[in-house]
Amino acid sequence: MKTAIQKTIGIIVTFILIGGMIFLRARISATGFDFQSSNFTFFWLAGRMVMEGENPYDETQYLAGHETYGIKWQPNKIFPYPLPLAIFCVPLGLLSLPAAYITWQIITLIIVAVTIFILLNHWEETAPMRLLVPVFAAMFFFGPLYLTLHTGSIGVIAVLAIMGAILLLEKDKSLLAGIALSLTILKPPQGLTILLLAGIWFLARRDWKAIYGVAIGGVALLIIGMIQDPLWVIKFRGASEAVMDRTLGVHSNVWAFAYLACKGASPCSTLLGATLGLTLLGLGGFFLWQNQSNVTAWEAFNVILPIAFVSTVYLWAYDQILYIIPIVWIIGTLVERTKSYIYAFIFLIVLDLYSFFALIEQAGTSKDLWSLGTTIIVLGMVIWLNIRSDSVVEKGTPAIM
Repeated sequence: MKTAIQKTIGIIVTFILIGGMIFLRARISATGFDFQSSNFTFFWLAGRMVMEGENPYDETQYLAGHETYGIKWQPNKIFPYPLPLAIFCVPLGLLSLPAAYITWQIITLIIVAVTIFILLNHWEETAPMRLLVPVFAAMFFFGPLYLTLHTGSIGVIAVLAIMGAILLLEKDKSLLAGIALSLTILKPPQGLTILLLAGIWFLARRDWKAIYGVAIGGVALLIIGMIQDPLWVIKFRGASEAVMDRTLGVHSNVWAFAYLACKGASPCSTLLGATLGLTLLGLGGFFLWQNQSNVTAWEAFNVILPIAFVSTVYLWAYDQILYIIPIVWIIGTLVERTKSYIYAFIFLIVLDLYSFFALIEQAGTSKDLWSLGTTIIVLGMVIWLNIRSDSVVEKGTPAIM
């Protein structure tokens, strides 16, 4: 009876603490940020236009929408994302821009909290579950999540897609897992490398249902977009090229560093970037092929996500919100192996400090180069914990309290 009461109190306190943090973050955002100059306006305007029967891929209509709703930032002539994403944004378009911005922040934080809870629940021990509130609090200072909330980015959709795929794969529902995973293509630079590496792993496992699921999901998204605009793929390609042209050499991936190393000269930068990118993808693919029967779905994506990020042509720091998935694995594994919270907290502190430093550098230079270190920290810890046989605990390491 006493244990049940303690558990109930613990659940209530956890809800209060997490709810309080979400409320405070929403309040700060409502009063401290000019959301009309944020990325969020792209998604809200696209959703509002679809709701009103307009086409966000129509240049005249799209730019007129900026004027109608007082959106100050107009870097793109049309919606710079795949057209099917605009349909997913319709629920946001039902609200006013300020209300939609705050609502999306709350939804994002709830999804992050639920993701952390579900992943921590993978361990049978109670120790990792006690980290739910501390890890969620630490994520407020994790640069990619902070930037996601600040700009109103929709990267949490990819978190949901990959989380869903992991859970479905664990339940041997590969076809549905593939369909869920196909949603990552809503941001093609991200989705293409993720799907490539995941495809290698599926192929090694002869998981044809997962591959069929990805194909079904991809075709469905293509058709959804074509219903709105039959030429949407061609128009999206043009918009993507315009974005790429104005952001060369600013991202935290091998392509940007190749561009800088070659001082922007072509074909040097293209050849060097392609060589580095393909090498990393090849190494990641080789690891997944060789260990296809030895890694779980979660462990596979712990490797896939950072390699996919650093190998692709275009992503910003807020897209590293997907690292929440390997981060929770690292934390839980450290606690499980060391029987201590100390190493998990040290990792979180180092990660938060560095990622926030990278964010400050991005704000000051308009270049996201330093975020490469965040990828190195996460991928390095994943690899280190994978190759380390058993827990290595120094004598005198305090036990879990």
